[in-house]
Amino acid sequence: MVSTFRKLARRFGFDISPFPGSAPHWERLIKTLSIHNIDCVFDIGANTGQYAQAIRTNGYAGEIVSFEPLSGVRATLEEHAARDPHWTIAPQTAVGAEIGQVEINISGESDMSSILALDAMAHERLASTRATTREQVPVTTLSSILEAHTSGAQTIFVKSDTQGYEDQVLDGIGNSWDRIAGLQLELSMQPIYDGQPDHLPLLNRLAEKGFRPHLVIPGYWSRHFGRMLEYDAVFFRD
Repeated sequence: MVSTFRKLARRFGFDISPFPGSAPHWERLIKTLSIHNIDCVFDIGANTGQYAQAIRTNGYAGEIVSFEPLSGVRATLEEHAARDPHWTIAPQTAVGAEIGQVEINISGESDMSSILALDAMAHERLASTRATTREQVPVTTLSSILEAHTSGAQTIFVKSDTQGYEDQVLDGIGNSWDRIAGLQLELSMQPIYDGQPDHLPLLNRLAEKGFRPHLVIPGYWSRHFGRMLEYDAVFFRD
């Protein structure tokens, strides 16, 4: 997600660089998961498995269940998981507020594909991320995933990287919030999709459920504007 955002920001005319001190974030994440006894990670928006590979390489030894709706990247995802007996690839599905079908806008850069359309500014300036085609896929909910993939003994962490669809993913938790120990969300300080919330409503929503940020992973900082463009936040109950 990081390299893609760098390319996008440059097309917006930003001069950006990684925020100083971001390099140890995987070590910090794994330590945070360990402190909270996480033994099952739901990797929602897995793409080709970059996140799962990173947490495994950095020491996470528990179960991983990856969810990816795009048929075009699933072969690579399955190849990456094939030699890891504790990494499961779920059947093809998006994750949202309700069970059904949904159309995904497939971007020229696969990890920028989204159920949401690019907003007017992004559509004008980010030609390579415009939808080149669309794909109809099933959509399920986190509540259904929790019922299908876990036992009551597991301590579950949900990572969601769904390109602006995080609020819909949270809607799909329903009455199952008590089954989730922690979450990691990609939060935007400059939305680029129609209907994408910025970070503040999502922070407030999680606070209402008792979740507080325990780790912030900086994304990219614009030298031109002197501001952060996006970041990941890891949440647990205090």
